Amino acid sequence: QEQLVESGGGLVQAGGSLRLSCAASGGILSNYGMGWFRQAPGKEREFVASVSLSSVAYYADSLKGRVTISRDNAKNTVYLQMNSLKPEDTAVYYCAAHRDPIRIGTPQSLMDTWGQGTQVTVSS
Repeated sequence: QEQLVESGGGLVQAGGSLRLSCAASGGILSNYGMGWFRQAPGKEREFVASVSLSSVAYYADSLKGRVTISRDNAKNTVYLQMNSLKPEDTAVYYCAAHRDPIRIGTPQSLMDTWGQGTQVTVSS
């Protein structure tokens, strides 16, 4: 069964960094584009970043320059490095897989698999 498990979230002060990990099973990384999304309290879930099978990356404009997505197919893991964190980055961060490349406008309803999410809290 295909499964995604996120980790690495936590409480960090503004200006700090976190690296989120998404461990994939079931051969997902070998066949799917991967992405990170986030949902802040009271807001809709939004796109953060994605990486294709060929490691082409896309980023939300609001986060460009502060986040880096990468994939290690040998370790079946996708990473999201987040730097210069701000209180408004507080959200639950989700990993997702899609059989086609995930672009900024790809409907979330098309994602094939979602992780359970990991909480990121940035204090001021």
